Amino acid sequence: MNRTRVLMADDHTMLLDGLVTLVNREVNVIGVARDGRALIDMAKELRPDVIVTDISMPDLNGIDAVRILQKEATSTRFLFLSMHSDLPLIKEAFRAGASGYLLKVCSAEECVMAIQCVARGKTYITPLLAGDLISTLLTAGPQETSRQATLTLRQREVLQLLAEGKTMKEVAASLKISTRTTESHKYEIMRQLGLRTTAELVRYAVQIKLV
Repeated sequence: MNRTRVLMADDHTMLLDGLVTLVNREVNVIGVARDGRALIDMAKELRPDVIVTDISMPDLNGIDAVRILQKEATSTRFLFLSMHSDLPLIKEAFRAGASGYLLKVCSAEECVMAIQCVARGKTYITPLLAGDLISTLLTAGPQETSRQATLTLRQREVLQLLAEGKTMKEVAASLKISTRTTESHKYEIMRQLGLRTTAELVRYAVQIKLV
């Protein structure tokens, strides 16, 4: 029987290398990525069965990377492995296309179990969060929105890169758009969010865990 092919992404090298060693006994880890952009490139090339990704990563966060990959109509399933336990962010991960969510305090055995679960087309939520998350999902209204949700994917990409300290030219080069377009995105983001300074923009990005 073929083992599940897994691509893993996290910018914490020691944690990632250790986890790969542990789970590789039960699944086939075919690659590792250190940021969201690399994750997208490797996912398109390798076509894994399951992607295990952190949320907070440089250049592009895990949630937006999953949103982009979902547009590829791939059969890959997505499992988030994160230190973040706040429910709004977890709900955002599932809306983006997650099939499972783990906390980094989980054991290697739970990680393998979650990978195999989502690979079979099921959903996995760590027992540490399941009760609270299911309760909030069941009670959330259909019109639930947030300022974060009003931003487009491209605006979120620009926001993250700016919050990481990149210049307009560097953001433009990373996203393969013009500097003028980057500036337009920045000012539209600030208008939508009611922010007046770059410092406020950075604080907002930190608040919603983009950086």
